[in-house]
Amino acid sequence: MRSRLLAVTFEAQDPARAAQFWAALLGREVIEDAAGALLPGDDAQLGLRFVPGRAGQLGANRMHLHLTSADLDEQQHTVAMTLKLGGRHLDVGQRPEDEHVVLADPAGYEFCVIEPGNAYLAGCGFLGELTCDGTREVGLFWSKVLGWPLVWDQDEETAIQSPRGGTKVAWAGPPVALKREPNRQRFELIPAAGDQQAPLDELISLGATRVEIGEDGTVVLADPDGNEFCLRGTDHSPAGSPIPPG
Repeated sequence: MRSRLLAVTFEAQDPARAAQFWAALLGREVIEDAAGALLPGDDAQLGLRFVPGRAGQLGANRMHLHLTSADLDEQQHTVAMTLKLGGRHLDVGQRPEDEHVVLADPAGYEFCVIEPGNAYLAGCGFLGELTCDGTREVGLFWSKVLGWPLVWDQDEETAIQSPRGGTKVAWAGPPVALKREPNRQRFELIPAAGDQQAPLDELISLGATRVEIGEDGTVVLADPDGNEFCLRGTDHSPAGSPIPPG
């Protein structure tokens, strides 16, 4: 395909703190560039970027991460590390019998530490899944955009995964929460090769809608569900020196 997923971007009032939290938890490095703080991914693991955000409450959390556990000791260790690094427990209405643990990072974003023995996330790595609010249509859209095959397609729920394996990206199907403001979490794409125009044309042909063009040439678009995402120009690749996780 003509576009490559660089990262999932999260707005944060303190991007550096959020990036260092996730770097320490995931064992990655942070690269600072003009757009914010990036934890680079690869063909199998999602990259994460943290950028300055709008003031006020986060609103609807339309994406959240799932971390996997090899055993109960690892699950407990991940929870303890989260709390040590500045995260907190979060009550989203989970039941006492639920085995996963719901937490929030320092920026307030929800994530879950999944119980061991979860067959669906087997072999996905520690950052097992990004799960999103969204329809089956938008799951099919992103499958075509990224060239990632569907690995789940049942009861209006979809999931895709890189052909190399790694982190799954899933959409939970209806009902989809009403969208009241621009998303504070979004996909960030870069051209796989060549200039920006060819991937932009392809995205629109697949069902994206152009929203605006930023001063730096980044194009903001919306997927078929109306969720914003961006296509950066060819001269906006990450730059800067890696900062070890602290």
